[in-house]
Amino acid sequence: MEIAVSQGSAGRTIISLKGPLSIHTLFKFQEVVRSGSTPVVIVDFSEVPFMDSAGLGSLVGAHVSGRKSNRKFVLVGLNKQVRALIEMTRVNELFNSYNTIQEAEAAVV
Repeated sequence: MEIAVSQGSAGRTIISLKGPLSIHTLFKFQEVVRSGSTPVVIVDFSEVPFMDSAGLGSLVGAHVSGRKSNRKFVLVGLNKQVRALIEMTRVNELFNSYNTIQEAEAAVV
């Protein structure tokens, strides 16, 4: 998995993922998430073809740790497989999701 971190508008952090988020790649994702401190993090899934239950668990972990430090995680670019997993497990109730980074930046205050 490749991970690129950039700054969005108003001090938001954008984490762009490329490749599957799975048991084999989640440690790098967790390291990047834990290293940041901005109040809003946009996680771009537009180049994530697959996510397994361990990857889903890492998202939930990011949400839980983020709540403790008053950080908000927003998801963008979910494909059908990733969206189905998130909805089936009701994790979608924890995250707002948008089609594009631009939509997320406009919606998140």
